[in-house]
Amino acid sequence: MTSESAAATRAPRATGRGALRREEILAAAAALFARRGFHGVTIDDIGAAVGMSGPGLYRHFSNKEAVLAEMLVGISERLLAEGSRRVVAAPDAAGALDALLDWHTGFALRQPDLITVQTRELENVPEPARRQVRRLQRLYVEEWVTVVSELSPRAPAARLRTAVHAVFGLLNSTPHSTGEQPPDSSAGLLRAMARAALAAAAESPAALRALPSGS
Repeated sequence: MTSESAAATRAPRATGRGALRREEILAAAAALFARRGFHGVTIDDIGAAVGMSGPGLYRHFSNKEAVLAEMLVGISERLLAEGSRRVVAAPDAAGALDALLDWHTGFALRQPDLITVQTRELENVPEPARRQVRRLQRLYVEEWVTVVSELSPRAPAARLRTAVHAVFGLLNSTPHSTGEQPPDSSAGLLRAMARAALAAAAESPAALRALPSGS
């Protein structure tokens, strides 16, 4: 995607008080979109949730689609940037997988509204931003595939990629699957299930044993 396309979809990032206000708007919009769906929410609804008039919100976002675009591009950027940072910081592939699992599980548990919106509302994002989100998501998937490939080098990449997508489906189930347990218990269960799913894609029992057991 060209920089011109991105600029047409997302306004320049504000700084200071303006940036904080934008974050408040995005958080309120995520809660509303998750609960009522994108088409069930108006600009006035978002404005009311943060104590401003609908027209006042236009000082920060040009329209409702721009709110959704910044929200979903922002999620994808955060997941990729932090995931990449943790992989680089890890001592080996096993540690990198552990770090990725901790990062994504924690994010999904802390941000169920964003997970819901990301899963359900991408088709409502304007096309330039939608392409950007999909590109960032592909890069994030490949971070995981690269790490798992080091642990199971003979497994076909397509098999590992399928497993990684399945793991994302599991971890991103948090808005629906974790309400009856404390967050720590849910996190441990999700990590264990994710490791089991990745192990199932490995090519040999030795490769299964190579996957980290976690803390």
